[in-house]
Amino acid sequence: MAITLTESAAKHIQAQVEKSGAGVGLRLGVKKSGCSGFAYTFDIAQEVLENDAVFEAFGAKVLIDTESLPFLEGTELAYVKEGLGHVFKFNNPNVKNQCGCGESFSV
Repeated sequence: MAITLTESAAKHIQAQVEKSGAGVGLRLGVKKSGCSGFAYTFDIAQEVLENDAVFEAFGAKVLIDTESLPFLEGTELAYVKEGLGHVFKFNNPNVKNQCGCGESFSV
């Protein structure tokens, strides 16, 4: 399996990498947090690390460390309009429950 990106997510990632002035893609992961157990983390990746899995679509790269990968396997990352702004939307088939605010999830 893999991580997939919508075209809008890929364009946003590319724009953010360019805006940062350096970087190779989006580093995506999970951390223990929130009322449901886990939260998504993301930042601009400055380099590909030895334990990174790299996924590419529409010219954008997503890097995920091997510890986070089982929680994200099969996820589609979209960038959608929500309210007055735009946000990353995680369509993660591993999620069994989410907190009411949508900030954390359990698997």
